[in-house]
Amino acid sequence: MYTYNGKEYPCCASLTMGLIGGKWKTVILFHLIEKKLRYNELRKEMPTVTERTLSLQLKSLEEDGLIKRKVYTTKPPLKVEYSLTEFGNTLIPVIQSIANWGIFVTKEKNSLIKN
Repeated sequence: MYTYNGKEYPCCASLTMGLIGGKWKTVILFHLIEKKLRYNELRKEMPTVTERTLSLQLKSLEEDGLIKRKVYTTKPPLKVEYSLTEFGNTLIPVIQSIANWGIFVTKEKNSLIKN
């Protein structure tokens, strides 16, 4: 058994998927690899995600320590930026591999099916 953040996982793969699995978490992390993004910038990168889902996924990633939320209150309007934490940065090779595999599949799918 593996335990992280008070949750138990039966194996290391289920722990990893518990943190980054689902339809949107990996996509959010992918977009945060290069730079910090505000909520609306993330929404523009993922136009099919609902506001509720994006908010819940961001909250979950923050609770798991993968992203940080920084609120700027010095002058109105309120500004919030999301970025990867140091711990979240350890996932960059994993996220990049997932993205690269997606590119590979779209380019090679037809040749793989024919064989």
